[in-house]
Amino acid sequence: MFTGLVTDVGEVVSVSGDDRLRRIRIRSAYDPATIALGASIACSGPCLTAVAVEGVAGGCEFSVDAAAETLALTTVGTWVAGTRVNLERSLKIGDELGGHLVTGHVDGRAEIVARESVTGGIGDPQWAPSDRFTLRAPGGLARFIAQKGSVCLDGTSLTVNTVAGNLFSVLLIPHTLAVTTWGRRRQGDSLNLEVDLIARYAARLTEAQPALAD
Repeated sequence: MFTGLVTDVGEVVSVSGDDRLRRIRIRSAYDPATIALGASIACSGPCLTAVAVEGVAGGCEFSVDAAAETLALTTVGTWVAGTRVNLERSLKIGDELGGHLVTGHVDGRAEIVARESVTGGIGDPQWAPSDRFTLRAPGGLARFIAQKGSVCLDGTSLTVNTVAGNLFSVLLIPHTLAVTTWGRRRQGDSLNLEVDLIARYAARLTEAQPALAD
């Protein structure tokens, strides 16, 4: 489990393999002593398993394997050397749950359809503006997204501002834009989307009611 609070932005060093299985090597500022073989790491959303790790100057390089389903369903299949990825290590008992419960099981890819700057509005001319992103949810997932609810996009826990059909918006404050990959996101980019766990189960229970009544 994860929280959707990004703790480092890593960079893909190399990618090998094919559409059935790829090994991806990622450079990070994490202390290698904090990553055990077999550990789960959220890499821009998907929960991937560390299969190798070694210390390098300034941190470590760890490798993960991505199978066919992950490559097809998420943006992992598009990663190349130089791709920047949001990283989060798995939640430990006793850690602060500052975002929301995230499984690292990506449901699909959302597309950014617009990005606009939003003025601070607190009377301070030095206040940096935030950015509003409008995204299109893939078919079948829009019903899980609700205004004021939570979504995880590229491993980042965010609150939904507005919903209109299959379009929804999120607001990114300057700090989040600076410490994640969001600062470089543009119209047309695809992001890994994980809908809220509670919304998914609530919808499933609702769908099951007629069958249970029978």
